[in-house]
Amino acid sequence: MEKAESKEENVDLSNISLRPLELSDLDDLLVWTSDEKVATFCRWDPYTSKEDGINFIQNIATKFVWCRAICLNNRAIGCVSLSSNSDHDRRRSVELGYVLGSKYWGKGVATLVVKQVVKAAFTELEDLERVEALVDVKNVGSQRVLEKAGFQREGLLRKYVFLKGYSRDVFIFSVLSTDPHPSFP
Repeated sequence: MEKAESKEENVDLSNISLRPLELSDLDDLLVWTSDEKVATFCRWDPYTSKEDGINFIQNIATKFVWCRAICLNNRAIGCVSLSSNSDHDRRRSVELGYVLGSKYWGKGVATLVVKQVVKAAFTELEDLERVEALVDVKNVGSQRVLEKAGFQREGLLRKYVFLKGYSRDVFIFSVLSTDPHPSFP
């Protein structure tokens, strides 16, 4: 039944936008941050209180190099961020992270957003050469998103991340500023 419902609800991708997270997004943010399916491959556990959401908006999101709400008709349905992943040269390489409400999976939203963010990153962040993403080997959907957005899988990092009590293998993906980007919006 769930699959039939999600197929009926199409998303008009022209109504997807990115903007800074605001406290007024709290109720929308709690929809996806409290979802166990969404949190499966995230470093955080599902949120259980409004305080968790307020803390994210006021204290965590502000620490990223770049962070935006993924909005459908200006309602926050997810979040996308770029973080510094290198102590030796923070300006040349960033790590992409994104999370999207499970109701919107498989509808092209994440792929569109990743393409937009990569384009913005290479435009707005001076001297940026590389955007990379680490993806759990079991997170096939996210791997497909990155491949569709022009990322190349560089390799397997064995037991690279300790997450929720387990050492996990991750694939590392990247896109370079010098790579051809014919699919960018």
